[in-house]
Amino acid sequence: QMASHLLFVFIILPAVLCYSPSFVDLETKGSNQSSIRFLVVGDWGGLPTAPFTTKIEWATAQEMGRTADQLGADFVLALGDNFYFKGVRSVDDPRFQETFENVYTARSLNIPWFVIAGNHDHAGNVLAQIHYSKLSQRWNFPYFYYELNFRIPKTDSTLTILMLDTVLLCGNTDDFQDQKPQGPTSNAQANRQLLWLQQRLASSKADFLLVAGHYPIWSISKHGPTSCLVKKLRPLLVKYEATAYLCGHDHNLQYFKESDIGYIVSGAGNFMDPNVKHRHDVPKSSLKFFTGEASTLGGFVHMEVTKKKLVITFLQARGTSLYQTVLSKRDL
Repeated sequence: QMASHLLFVFIILPAVLCYSPSFVDLETKGSNQSSIRFLVVGDWGGLPTAPFTTKIEWATAQEMGRTADQLGADFVLALGDNFYFKGVRSVDDPRFQETFENVYTARSLNIPWFVIAGNHDHAGNVLAQIHYSKLSQRWNFPYFYYELNFRIPKTDSTLTILMLDTVLLCGNTDDFQDQKPQGPTSNAQANRQLLWLQQRLASSKADFLLVAGHYPIWSISKHGPTSCLVKKLRPLLVKYEATAYLCGHDHNLQYFKESDIGYIVSGAGNFMDPNVKHRHDVPKSSLKFFTGEASTLGGFVHMEVTKKKLVITFLQARGTSLYQTVLSKRDL
């Protein structure tokens, strides 16, 4: 197992490091669309036993379909904990059907899903999730971490999203022990990812620059801030003027504005948690919005990027918008 895993890492890395930005082609041709719209959902991964889903996953999936239909969606960002509680075993694990394909069935969700792994995925076989990209029309998971570049139609603006593996950066956690990440299993692997990230941030000319991972930088809920990311990732976001950081891990919806960066927690795809025990562990007055009420039935985020701004809307599965905010494009 280990040997093949290492082989995979070495084969793929040169392509990651010798870099030329390729743009993702979205199906916006022929439409009069002049923005890019997408959904952000985390911690959506069902259950390991029948019926393999939760009521919240179902309700959220239905509302995601309606929202994609009404507000438009060109793709979905799936921010980890894709399969509770121990990921998948292999590329033909039935969980891909039971918890993903059979649940997000709306026509409007038959769009690219860009995926990263969470701590529960790392309890199983993440390479199997990566390889599933070859078997699925919409599942896109090219490597543990990767870059997405988009042109905003009918404008000269661009959007870049850097997709991270925060478990490889910070270590895994046992959620049932309420642990914090204790440090990466491989320092070399963590440093390589961090170096890649710094290079991509430093050279980015994108008008909108988003970074996405599973663990939060800021959270007031059960897991709270991830000190490893506060130390290693936040300074890079500030230094290179990222627009926003997107994550899940805590099972609710949260929004922070801090040092001119938006911090979005969208971890309400499968469970809801109203816990606010870390409310004093985030920068003063940075929290702008929080909901963890079970009565919302779950939730997700809709984003729209236009020539000049990024509109962020938090939605509940009950079908109403809970909070909306706007971030402006980078002043390069």
